[in-house]
Amino acid sequence: MERAKVIKDELVEQNIHFLSVYLETKNSCLILLSENEDRLGTLAIAIPKPPDTPGLPSSYVILGTRNVISARMFAEYLASKKGKIAIVSVYLERMDEMQAQAIFKRLIERVTLTEPKIEGFESREGGIT
Repeated sequence: MERAKVIKDELVEQNIHFLSVYLETKNSCLILLSENEDRLGTLAIAIPKPPDTPGLPSSYVILGTRNVISARMFAEYLASKKGKIAIVSVYLERMDEMQAQAIFKRLIERVTLTEPKIEGFESREGGIT
């Protein structure tokens, strides 16, 4: 039985910490994107279209109103990229949503394509320590 994969990462831009917590299961993925501390923010869900159906995944905001554009956009992106149900939370304290999008996109790429820190382990040359 395969367990859920959990990956945490962060970037520092303009002296602000941008954090991500990514959880992936066999049929879904969830990512929390936040500024300065891990917090739940505007929450969107996207359901991928079947492979033979054109168009973007269907998405809905299920909590919050502040960062709906980013939450829906990243949920649709993740659902189409992974072919799974995607839930995305976006929490911003001070930074403008549009400015934060490029930073959050980089975080999403890092946690979904590479193997950064995985629940207390750090990848290094030659294996996991």
